[in-house]
Amino acid sequence: MVQRLKTFYEQTVINQLISQFEYKNIHEVPKLTKITVNRGLGEACQNAKILEASMKELALITGQKSVLTRAKKAIAGFKLRKNMPIGIMVTLRGDYMYAFLDRLITLALPKIRDFRGLNPKSFDGRGNYNVGLKEQIIFAEINYDTIEHIRGMDISIVTTAKTDQEGFSLLSLLGMPFAQS
Repeated sequence: MVQRLKTFYEQTVINQLISQFEYKNIHEVPKLTKITVNRGLGEACQNAKILEASMKELALITGQKSVLTRAKKAIAGFKLRKNMPIGIMVTLRGDYMYAFLDRLITLALPKIRDFRGLNPKSFDGRGNYNVGLKEQIIFAEINYDTIEHIRGMDISIVTTAKTDQEGFSLLSLLGMPFAQS
């Protein structure tokens, strides 16, 4: 599996970050740690087919099997009991992480209708970036005819950057399409 984005990071992005932030040590340069794809499925407690379909979709999108997330405590207002399935998630590292990010940047995000770029303010203060997608059909792996409902997902990109500015520089050098502010 050829990793275009990973080799681009190693050959180009590291040198640009060193010159931009004047790092003294190569290990100070920010890098990607993991990408977490999460989907909340509140209606899954009534219908198990929704859960299975979502697990298959997330496995197609990420190339990795998803994990079931369960309720930590009971909430009567939501008709939720402890240990009921309420969502699914996938944690990507290594080659799968770079492959997913490459597909997200080059194929999926440009398919969003009226796309003007991602919000550059969605950093958490420690260089990690979060983005929410409204529909799964922007991914090429999903066949529009086979899905029952359009559901969104949350994507968290975790980096070793210390500040939001370093994380922003890392992701924008990797090709993340941020909106001009």
